[in-house]
Amino acid sequence: AIKDHTLAHLDLYLEAFEQRVIEQGGKVHWARDAAEARAVILRLCRAAGARSVTKSKSMICEEIGLNEALEASGLARVETDLGEYIVQLAGETPSHILAPAIHMTKERVADLFAEHHGRPRVAAPEALLDEARQALRQRYFEADVGITGANFLIAATGSVVLVTNEGNAELTQGLPKTHIAVASLEKVVPTLEDACTLLRVLSRSATGQEFSAYTTIVTGPKRPSDLDGPASFHVVLVDNGRSQVVGSEFQDILRCIRCGACM
Repeated sequence: AIKDHTLAHLDLYLEAFEQRVIEQGGKVHWARDAAEARAVILRLCRAAGARSVTKSKSMICEEIGLNEALEASGLARVETDLGEYIVQLAGETPSHILAPAIHMTKERVADLFAEHHGRPRVAAPEALLDEARQALRQRYFEADVGITGANFLIAATGSVVLVTNEGNAELTQGLPKTHIAVASLEKVVPTLEDACTLLRVLSRSATGQEFSAYTTIVTGPKRPSDLDGPASFHVVLVDNGRSQVVGSEFQDILRCIRCGACM
């Protein structure tokens, strides 16, 4: 019902979201298609003088082909979700929206880490996890720009909601000087209460948890009283055909919250 209501008034809530983001000191960029979205993100990276970029798992970024565009422009990109990081090292694309490397064996992961990290090969999952953590930690501090997706956008507050079980989205958005959140139009919901209702559905349907380990609500850039956070905050809203689906017989597909239960 929340999603149906929002889709029936999508223009109203998207404009309200934009206004609140601006009031909080952030900026909103509208992209009609994948090419425009890539161009906006690359322009923001250039404006930030970026050489390296950290990135948390985002299906909309996969949809618009952002990874290839970042690398073609000479930016050093590192995926911070463990599954996405493994897939990146293998030169592959995700095989699942929740578990990107679910098609991999631990033996293959061990081989990839030994090849790319230049360390003795380890095979135990805990050791592989620790090795990935050590490899990624410095990359967070080196990144000039952090790019995330958005599980929800809250119209009433101009907030972006990020959900992970690894804490990687938090380090990706909080440490670099610039945070770029990329979101498709249907991610908007009216209020924080609505987002919390859907978060309960998301976690249970995705992993069987009552709530994910990390649920972060990001509202604008760093304030003078904040100890950390990005100096600049951007939201890129991607249409890429969605506005043509609203009001059509296929509108129900825009109620999807990417929980992965159907998979």
